[in-house]
Amino acid sequence: MFPLSSHFSVNVKLRPATPSQSRPGTQSMEKPYTFNLLHLLFLYLLLPFLSNSIPPPAQADHSEIISRFQQYLQINTSQPSPDYQKSTHFILSQADSLSLQSQVIEFVQGKPIVLLQWPGSDPSLPSILLNSHTDVVPSEYSKWVHPPFGAHIDEQGNIFARGSQEMKCVGMQYLEAIRRLRSSGFCPKRSLYLSFVPDEEIDGRDGAEMLASSDVFKNVNVDIVLDEGLASPNENYRVFYGERAPWWLVIKSNGAPGHGAKLYENSAMENLFKSIESIWRFRASQFDLVKAGLKAEGEVISVNMAFLKAATPSPTGFVMNLQPSEAEASFDIRIPPIGNVESLEKQIAEEWAPASRNMTFEFKAKGILHDDLGRPLVTATDSSNPWWTLLEEAIKKANGKIGKPEIFPASTDAQNFRKLGLPAIGFSPMANTPILLHDHNEFLNQAEYLRGIEVYESIIKAYTSYIPPGGHGDSRDEL
Repeated sequence: MFPLSSHFSVNVKLRPATPSQSRPGTQSMEKPYTFNLLHLLFLYLLLPFLSNSIPPPAQADHSEIISRFQQYLQINTSQPSPDYQKSTHFILSQADSLSLQSQVIEFVQGKPIVLLQWPGSDPSLPSILLNSHTDVVPSEYSKWVHPPFGAHIDEQGNIFARGSQEMKCVGMQYLEAIRRLRSSGFCPKRSLYLSFVPDEEIDGRDGAEMLASSDVFKNVNVDIVLDEGLASPNENYRVFYGERAPWWLVIKSNGAPGHGAKLYENSAMENLFKSIESIWRFRASQFDLVKAGLKAEGEVISVNMAFLKAATPSPTGFVMNLQPSEAEASFDIRIPPIGNVESLEKQIAEEWAPASRNMTFEFKAKGILHDDLGRPLVTATDSSNPWWTLLEEAIKKANGKIGKPEIFPASTDAQNFRKLGLPAIGFSPMANTPILLHDHNEFLNQAEYLRGIEVYESIIKAYTSYIPPGGHGDSRDEL
């Protein structure tokens, strides 16, 4: 047997044998054939060169997919000055190549929202929304082994770039999944929308929040939203049904100023550090639950200090022999929707910033944890939510695995849609990948990126084909 390349096939035409080649005394076959050995020998010698010079179709396709991802990553959309004009132009060019309908909306000048649509065959059915944000966090260039906007691919296939995990990967995977589905001839029943929004990294007020509260969004008639998740260090994809809300707390302490050598009762610095010690004990108690495996990170209240401010400035720095009359500290608190908010507020007022110690506090931000009826802002993860079941089935169909549903440890744009009562699920298909969002040397392996496209292809197909029981169209049994 000839060792033919698995990526190269040859059609060999066999010639009919002449009568003189038939064995004497036997009945000739109706269509006798023989091999042209010279031709076969020539092909055998030529195959190694042909298989090396012609890239396999799948390999060539993968190269183009990775190239488009790199182009998106190379656009510097880092805060505080993201190049939204360039990213918008790129996204629109991709939409044109896929024949998607598109519109650009600016609720705030210079902060475009790109909304793409793949119309479904049944416009009476509510639509599907796949959300992603275009901005990324800043990078310390000197701490990166490769430039953060170079999209360099190393020998292991790791693509280094800011946004490779959060969340330009997801935005491009949406588009590439649609490209594959369109090529296969798939036609969605429900309309599919893709939103590329600005400013998620600086609270999203001028992006997803405005989109969610607009008439434009109301007219889209969304039934389910998918947004970002996190990378998973193991083989199980992480899926999020809620998220912690940020409470940004600033505590101020007052006291009498005095000489640096004198011991005072209730000085501003003394009172502030009493508060910090109390806060650190609380932090440790929450962290112990995580380290013991009793709770996931998203299920506890986290507290981290953001800044500490005190002292009297001088031309050379700070005055050393003067105790300041004011001191303040800020804390980034993240609270799960299932957390005891009343207990925390009482602890802040009585232990962390008591008026009896000349202390005050205020919240610079206070994220919402419940809807107007007092219900936690979470999405159901059982059979009562058909979108959750469909997601599980679609990931499994794409040979993926998911872990236990989680509360997202930080906050995302999904909160804006959950506030409207919509189910919203956080999901980024990155398994066997270290969590590097906002970190130095953020990367995503190209094989994992390509695998994620297959997962979204399965999800989009399932979501846009879903007909609820008793609805019109085909039954769900045909999915």
